[in-house]
Amino acid sequence: MKKIAFVTGATSGIGKACAVKFAQGGYNLIITARRADKLSEVEAELKELGAEVKALVFDVRDAEACEKAVAQLDENWSKIDVLINNAGLALGMEKEYQGNLEDWSTMIDTNIKGLLTMTRLIVPGMVARNEGHIINIGSVAGDAAYAGGNVYCATKAAVKAITDGLRIDVADTALRVTNIKPGMVETNFSNIRFHGDTERAANVYKGITPLTGDDIADVALYAASAPKHVQIAEVLVLATHQASGSVIYKKQ
Repeated sequence: MKKIAFVTGATSGIGKACAVKFAQGGYNLIITARRADKLSEVEAELKELGAEVKALVFDVRDAEACEKAVAQLDENWSKIDVLINNAGLALGMEKEYQGNLEDWSTMIDTNIKGLLTMTRLIVPGMVARNEGHIINIGSVAGDAAYAGGNVYCATKAAVKAITDGLRIDVADTALRVTNIKPGMVETNFSNIRFHGDTERAANVYKGITPLTGDDIADVALYAASAPKHVQIAEVLVLATHQASGSVIYKKQ
């Protein structure tokens, strides 16, 4: 019987890459996102790879919608082996005292509260079965703040603390908990951060070869595939010319 991986924010970037990589690794997939059309496209792609797929349309910021979606999973889908809390985003790069309150709320509700909601809904079943793996997609931004990062960095610092706290809470079980902290990854991340300013987003990656979603998905699958007695607790993944969240060498 195939294992099941549950991936939030699965329609693009790291989330989609993880869904594809786990399908290629022999998993069936539960995928979630806000847009039904994009989710259907990913569902079709995963089925072509031989995976059975359950697509759930909801926003992780809506706790009630999350609960309803998880509650509808029948016995064939409810025994989740790997939860990948990927849904997240950055919005804006204003100075903290000039920040947009709505952007802040969206980041906090998605990156922190959404992750907590999905953890609360799925991990109890893992504990009851005494098996499972939670993989949270954090960020190098959670290690130290960088200019313009303020609230986004805070949300990813929270992801680290929440991940560490969960690992402590399940230490008496066979569950494993992983925090993957990517550096510069070329996805639609910057386009979203700059509210659709494609030119500004493209400039972020000029002069450096950034990571790809596939690079992070490789790490996630490796962590999930490690022997049962091995827990990959935390992985920092940076582009070769990136030393930290704020130190990046770019060729002119």
